[in-house]
Amino acid sequence: MAKITGVECIRTRKNGVWTIVKVTTDQDGLYGIGSASDVYNPEAVVHIIEQLLAPVIIGREAAHIEDLWQTMHLSGYWRNGALLQTAIGGIDMALWDIKGKEAGLPVYQLLGGACRAAVPCYGHAGGSTISELKEEVHRYVEEGYTVIRAQLGGYGGGGFIGKEQANLPVNAWASGHVFDEHAYVNSIPQMFEQLRLEFGSGVQFTHDVHEHLSPIHAIALAKRLEPYSLFFLEDALPPEQTAWYRQMRQQTSTPQAVGELFTHPQEWTELVKERLIDFIRVRVSKAGGISACRKIAALCEAFGVRTAWQEGGENDPVNQAAAVHLDMAIWNFGIQEINHFKTEELEAFPGHITRIGGYLYPSDKPGLGIDLDEIKARELVGEGWNSKTYFNPYTLDRKADGTLVRP
Repeated sequence: MAKITGVECIRTRKNGVWTIVKVTTDQDGLYGIGSASDVYNPEAVVHIIEQLLAPVIIGREAAHIEDLWQTMHLSGYWRNGALLQTAIGGIDMALWDIKGKEAGLPVYQLLGGACRAAVPCYGHAGGSTISELKEEVHRYVEEGYTVIRAQLGGYGGGGFIGKEQANLPVNAWASGHVFDEHAYVNSIPQMFEQLRLEFGSGVQFTHDVHEHLSPIHAIALAKRLEPYSLFFLEDALPPEQTAWYRQMRQQTSTPQAVGELFTHPQEWTELVKERLIDFIRVRVSKAGGISACRKIAALCEAFGVRTAWQEGGENDPVNQAAAVHLDMAIWNFGIQEINHFKTEELEAFPGHITRIGGYLYPSDKPGLGIDLDEIKARELVGEGWNSKTYFNPYTLDRKADGTLVRP
C-alpha cells in the first residue's frame, strides 16, 4: 500500500486563480492531483491544506480514502464551510487519482463503470442584445450542442437600468447601472419567446437567475417561463431562501436546478427528499470532492433528482475531469456544464477532458487521466505575481436605492 509523503499546492492560471493539489506517495512516481481552486479566497484554502490537512494525512495509507475524508472533515472541529470543503475536495480528488493509477483503471471504472458512452454538456450563450444572443445560440447549435444556456448579457442581464433611466436618490450609492426585478421578470420571458420563434423546440435552453430575485419574483418568473419549456432554471433562489422551493413546486412545472453555493448536506438533503428540485448543481470540489459527490448522487437517485455539477468560467481542468468521471458512472446524471479554456491553459494539463460536439470525453488513462505540467502551469501565472497581495472579491450589483443584490 502506498503511503502519503507530501501534499503540495500549486497555483496556476493568470494571477494564480487556480490551486492544484499534488499528493505524493512513497511509491516511485506515484502521485495524484486534485482541484482546490477558490477564485475569491485562494490563499485561505492553501493555508487550510498546508497547516491543517496535510499534517493530518501525511504518513497515512493513500488507499483509505473514506477514512481520510472523514478524518479531514472532522479535523478542524467546525465543518461544512466552503473553504474547508474545497481543501478536502482537492485532496480527495488526488487520492482517487492515486487509487486509479494503482489499479490501472480510470476513476469512473472504480465508481462502477460507464453508464453512458459520453457526457452531454451545455454551452453558455450570451449577448447584450437579442440579436447578439441569437448569433451565439446559432454558433453553439452548429458546434453540436443540443442544450444551451441563454443569458441576456451577464448575470441579471435584462434587469439592469442605466443611471440616466433609473429613479435614483440624490445621494445614490450606485456607480453604474442598477438592477430592477420587475424589468428582469419582464425581459427574460420576452427573450425566450424570441429564441423559440428563432429555434423552435429542437434546442433545449437553460437560464441562470444567479439568485438575483426575491422569492415571490422568482416564482413569478418560473411561472412565466413555462410556455418555453426550459431544460432547467438555475438558482432562482439564494441558499438563505430555499424553503420557498415548496411554493415554487406547487405553482410551476419549470424544472429547477439548485446548489451552486451549497457546501453543507443540510442545504440539499430536504430539497432532494421532498422532491422540490430537479437537478443538483453543487461544484465537485466545493462539496468535498468525489467521495462526497457520489453520495449526493446516490441520495438524488432515490428521489428522482439528476446531477448537473457546477463548473463556471473560473474553474479549472482538474475539477472538470473529476466531474466528468462522476458523470460517466452515475445513472441519474442529467447534464454537465462546460468550461472554456485557452490553448496554453490546456497544454499545462495533458490528458484533459476533450469535447466533440455537445459531448465530453474523459481520458481512458488510469486515475483521473489528467496530469499537470508544472513548468507550463507556473508560466501561466505571469510575471510579478505575489500570492500575499491577491485580491479578487466578487463584484456585487445594487438596486436603485442602494440595496445589495444577493449573488
